[in-house]
Amino acid sequence: MPSNKDDGGWKKVLWDSDKGELLGRTGGSWFKIIVFYIIFYGCLAGIFIGTIQAMLLTLSNYKPTWQDRVAPPGLTHTPKLEKGEVSFNLNDIETFLPYTKALKDFLAKYDDETQRDQMKYEDCGEDPAEYKNRGDLESEVGIRKACRFTRSLLGPCSGIEDREFGFKEGKPCLIVKLNRIVNFRPRPPTSNDSIPEEAQPKVQPNVIPIFCTNKKEEDAGKIGEIKYYGFGGGFPLQYYPYYGKLLHPQYLQPLVALQFTNLTLNTELRIECKVFGDNIGYSEKDRYQGRFDIKIQVNSL
Repeated sequence: MPSNKDDGGWKKVLWDSDKGELLGRTGGSWFKIIVFYIIFYGCLAGIFIGTIQAMLLTLSNYKPTWQDRVAPPGLTHTPKLEKGEVSFNLNDIETFLPYTKALKDFLAKYDDETQRDQMKYEDCGEDPAEYKNRGDLESEVGIRKACRFTRSLLGPCSGIEDREFGFKEGKPCLIVKLNRIVNFRPRPPTSNDSIPEEAQPKVQPNVIPIFCTNKKEEDAGKIGEIKYYGFGGGFPLQYYPYYGKLLHPQYLQPLVALQFTNLTLNTELRIECKVFGDNIGYSEKDRYQGRFDIKIQVNSL
């Protein structure tokens, strides 16, 4: 019958009992082709693994192989703000509670109690100084000590006495830091050509200066005084370079606290902060490369 012939046809393709073939191949043929592909793909896997191992031999666990295209460090702030906006009401603690909580959490690792271990931390001077050389990245020195940075350097923005970081009085604080880059040594500006005139008094030896001002011309005169607290009012060089997580696990970045002491109330103000250095640049594609801008609005109604 036609149906039986059809059934016998496709069944015979799967298994031909007369010839002892499965899918058109004998057992010996299947064995040879399986062995071939095992060897073939084994060789491919071996080449791939060997290439990866050879590449890993050229890399260091401690030192980046290529840093010629590393961008200058980003300038970031705490609290980290949604859409770069700080907006709160003096008369409603709930509106600025997230900001103060973020500042407390961030500064916890800068407590004096966490920096008492003499094997992990050291004092690096009371004045800005030159880079702290702790040997080459691939030397046998091992884990490096970190410079202490105490919260008290941040003055009224330290959270030690004022647990509200000035928000309750309409004088909010921001904590600013330069992002970490392994083996990066920021260089202070050698001339005032690229520095705004009003920021030039902040230039001093062994410090990367930071300066904030109004972003929009119409906000001039509405920002009021901005106070800078920290080590020399900027980022001192003895906290650099950073040796990476493996060699510098306790590293503490130097901080600068900004306190806006006389903001115009009930007005949205846009403020830009920049750091200045010979090897610190800015990018239109990255709003945090060497700078940032924020919107601040303090409401009293």
